[in-house]
Amino acid sequence: MNDLLLWVASTILIVLGMAGAILPVLPGAVLVLAGVVLGAWIDGFTRVGVPVVVAVAVLAVLSWVVDYLSGVMGAQRAGASRQAVTGALLGTVAGIFMGLVGVLFMPFVGALAGEWLARRDQGQALRVGVATWLGTLLGMVAKVALAFMMLGLYIVALLF
Repeated sequence: MNDLLLWVASTILIVLGMAGAILPVLPGAVLVLAGVVLGAWIDGFTRVGVPVVVAVAVLAVLSWVVDYLSGVMGAQRAGASRQAVTGALLGTVAGIFMGLVGVLFMPFVGALAGEWLARRDQGQALRVGVATWLGTLLGMVAKVALAFMMLGLYIVALLF
């Protein structure tokens, strides 16, 4: 019976982690990783071995990096000023506390404000803001893809 409860806990962690790939209030990659590690531990690392756990951990770290840098990288590709990049980073951090809408739009607002303060050029500020928003959106898509890769590795190891 204890194993059943542990398997349920592992599954709940993974399901919450998959939701967290989209919802900013949940640390998606960390929860998926925790569920995978728990599942591997329950089974004594026989079906889900250390190499799979390490691969999932690497994907989790990559997901975290993508999450925090995607908006900043979008701003930089648009030729953003240092203030815009800082604004995008601050907007990303502030957006985490504001839910999905905050995560989607606060990097845009931060980059736009930073670029406006640096250059006082509305057109350039808008270009940087849009590039930041696109970077953030692509980052979210990448996070979801990475979460599915983590889940896929786990399921394949568990079943085969």
